[in-house]
Amino acid sequence: MNPRDEINSSFKSLVPHFQELKTRISKCLLFVLAFFIVLFPFSEIIYTQLAEPLISRLPEGSNMIAIDVASPFFIPFKLVMILSIFISIPFLLYHLWMFTAPGLYEKERKLVLPILISSSVLFYLGAAFAYFVVFPLIFAFFISIAPEGIAVMTDISRYLDFVITLFFAFGFAFEVPVITVLLVLTNVSTPT
Repeated sequence: MNPRDEINSSFKSLVPHFQELKTRISKCLLFVLAFFIVLFPFSEIIYTQLAEPLISRLPEGSNMIAIDVASPFFIPFKLVMILSIFISIPFLLYHLWMFTAPGLYEKERKLVLPILISSSVLFYLGAAFAYFVVFPLIFAFFISIAPEGIAVMTDISRYLDFVITLFFAFGFAFEVPVITVLLVLTNVSTPT
């Protein structure tokens, strides 16, 4: 067989995989976009709810500020986009699973679904832990150590970046049991 023909035949065998990948990515993007469209009208309410752990602990007369001119528009926009992705994680993981499943052994296929479900649940639990437990404690601490005469006012964009970082940090920290199970199942580590 001619080397050029061999390359063409191997490329042709990849085309269906690329088409399936394109289809799955398109579905994921449409799913995220649908959530974005539904949530965007409520962006102000969502941001207010997200900022509540800080606002409730600010001293009397203090409030959040917007340093950049476009922040009052772009920050709720960014929040809704991140929230749309955050809510879509199980759907995104499902499509990742469906794309990779044909290349897995039967034993691996049986393990992936419980791991995907538990990792999604644990990630959401980590984010909830950050919001309901960590945020009230950390904001109360930060405000209590402010030096005398310092007005505590937080920029809305920096606040969003900070809380998103904490959401993902705690979400990933809650993934440790799943990572441990994977390491044991792949014989990288032992249970003892």
